[in-house]
Amino acid sequence: MTLYDIPLRTLTGEPTSLADYQGKAVLLVNVASKCGLTPQYAGLERLQKEYGDQGFSVLGVPCNQFAGQEPGSAQEIQSFCSATYGVTFPMLEKTDVNGADRHPLYEELTKVADADGEAGDIQWNFEKFLIGKDGQVVARIRPTTEPEAAEVVAAIEALLAA
Repeated sequence: MTLYDIPLRTLTGEPTSLADYQGKAVLLVNVASKCGLTPQYAGLERLQKEYGDQGFSVLGVPCNQFAGQEPGSAQEIQSFCSATYGVTFPMLEKTDVNGADRHPLYEELTKVADADGEAGDIQWNFEKFLIGKDGQVVARIRPTTEPEAAEVVAAIEALLAA
């Protein structure tokens, strides 16, 4: 089984999967609307605008597991993201990333180690996974690293050049 085989749903409830992004680089991020890191939406959207037409996409995954910071409905989440940050990148349905109800996608993603060699549970909102055009995770980026940090941009550009 690959990441492409895991069934997902869009924020509006439509079936999808990462197979829809095959051949693209993807920055998959668990997001929340009421978090101190929520302003990262702006950087994520700038990445989408900068690289979206070059075979790249941000993919947001709302999660309410961290201090209840994503309490809204799908429509409330969509409205907030659009009105507040002008988000145009795709969003998936609200998902558990840790615990007994962890989504199968995150069962796989949490096996991936970060730059310090640490795998395991998602630490907080805005943890990022950079997925290559072949569906393999190439980087796990912890929540406090800004989306437009030099190392993130360099990794995205390297994937797009490959």
